[in-house]
Amino acid sequence: MTSWELLAIGAILLLGVPHGGLDGAVARRIGWPPGLMSWLGFHLAYVILAALAAGLWWLFPLAGLGAFLLISALHFGGSDITSVGTNSLPWMAHGGLVPIAIPSFQPALVEPIFIILVGAENANLLLNGLISLFLPWLLILIGYCFYAYKHPQYLRSLFSLLGFVGLAIVLPPLVSFALYFCFWHSRGHMLRLWQSLKLTERRRSGREAAAYTVISWLVAGLIFYYFQTPSTAALIKLTFIGLAALTLPHMLLVDYADRKHHLREELP
Repeated sequence: MTSWELLAIGAILLLGVPHGGLDGAVARRIGWPPGLMSWLGFHLAYVILAALAAGLWWLFPLAGLGAFLLISALHFGGSDITSVGTNSLPWMAHGGLVPIAIPSFQPALVEPIFIILVGAENANLLLNGLISLFLPWLLILIGYCFYAYKHPQYLRSLFSLLGFVGLAIVLPPLVSFALYFCFWHSRGHMLRLWQSLKLTERRRSGREAAAYTVISWLVAGLIFYYFQTPSTAALIKLTFIGLAALTLPHMLLVDYADRKHHLREELP
């Protein structure tokens, strides 16, 4: 693994993961009841969902990675355009960047990562399946270009997507994913939510986000230490299984809030 790829994993863990730390604020925005028992119930449900996602990957790696790519497509696609609309064409175009475009542009570099995550036979099966979806996704992207021309509110999102497509062509997959995940998806989510919070809510949400982030880092460190001989393979497994575990409850919560417009109603 190159130094750039190590930096990419570091950025995912240090800069990308913290955006889920504001999920407590999201829960309150959708009307989660106050009080100690409700607070405990929210965290218990969150941990159970995360554990289920991690357990699925541990027991059935191919199903776990496949499910992670699917929910990533749904979540990233919706999140990228939530401030301008919910049309299915832009959603599919944005959603295909990570699970379809990046593996299709860099199959030789993605395959070793998939082998670490699910084994050689499963990696080949999954990678071929994703590559087979590239042409349909490309046609959707072309259609999105024409759609955005007629609906200018989508142009900024389209140009950003095209920029990340360009990065996916020329950069290693871990690096292009880290740039997208940290500086577009995570940053956009945090800014959008932070702007929607009242001033009185920001201090509490900031403390919660810091606490959740530190706890996540500590848990990740303990799990990494559990591997008797920490290695690149262990770091990759930790990163992506951890992302899968955190993405499931985060996606269910945030996407529900977005559909109900709770994260958009106070944006300028």
